[in-house]
Amino acid sequence: MSGSNFVDYIKIFCRSGNGGAGSAHLRREKFVPKGGPDGGDGGRGGHIILRGNDQMWTLLHLRYQRHIFGGNGESGGAQQSTGADGKDVVIEVPLGTVAKIAEKEEIIFEITSNNEKKILARGGRGGQGNVHFKSSTNQTPRYAQPGEAGIENWYVFELKILADVGLVGFPNAGKSTLLSVISAAKPKIADYPFTTLVPNLGIVSYRDNKSFVVADIPGIIEGAHEGKGLGIRFLRHIERNSILLFMVPADSHDIRAEYEILLNELRMYNPQLLDKNRVLAISKSDLLDEELMTETRKDLPDIPRVFISSVTGLGIPTLKDMLWKVMTG
Repeated sequence: MSGSNFVDYIKIFCRSGNGGAGSAHLRREKFVPKGGPDGGDGGRGGHIILRGNDQMWTLLHLRYQRHIFGGNGESGGAQQSTGADGKDVVIEVPLGTVAKIAEKEEIIFEITSNNEKKILARGGRGGQGNVHFKSSTNQTPRYAQPGEAGIENWYVFELKILADVGLVGFPNAGKSTLLSVISAAKPKIADYPFTTLVPNLGIVSYRDNKSFVVADIPGIIEGAHEGKGLGIRFLRHIERNSILLFMVPADSHDIRAEYEILLNELRMYNPQLLDKNRVLAISKSDLLDEELMTETRKDLPDIPRVFISSVTGLGIPTLKDMLWKVMTG
């Protein structure tokens, strides 16, 4: 998906429908001069509902739909007839969408499974008709409840990519190249920083018809948690990954130091990210001979690690095995 077509943040105004008014009708029929109250209830206002759709990957379809209104409930009628409910509005969103109240940045809920429905804004309740207010001391109440007003608010929808493995590394660490080798994804690849401007997803085929999803997250730089570079806009996508695959190129001046900087950026953004399983891949390892690999191993962090090359295929099967073992272990 191209940069212009990937939208992972939308601010939108939603208003659910107002409830219909109850009826204050009095029964009037031939030979029944004092029939008493028979006003029906008003219908409820239409809800604003979010529904998960696993065929969507972006919030692009909402970019120009900034105002969404639920239908109003209809008023109650004679003979205790209830007014029709207002029309619900269902908004389709990709899996991994978080809904927040914009003003408070307060999370309301998350949509994580296909066809999952959650009410964003409830429609107002319909008012009760006068039949509910009849009593021994008031046989002909001439009043009914008005309908309840709907809810209106500015909401924020944030998309957090759902994937099994998230690729974490500085720009030009070889993340996009790896994704293109292990899956059918075709991310943009070039030899300059920030080639990847949107997260790319790839499905990796494994043995016995098994598979898992890998997300290529745009490159992190030092200070990303403060919004530098592409900043926190893409750090949030890492929150959904069960495994973080750190990628540091073999030609880095200090592999361990680069790994620690990446780790610190995640820690500063959200300390809970450090609870995720971590794997380290030393990319571009076709630049190293056996002696250099042995020397490099001595100073690597104590997590599962593998030397790989997306160009020669070195270590790619081992990497897949390692990721699957960590995922299922």
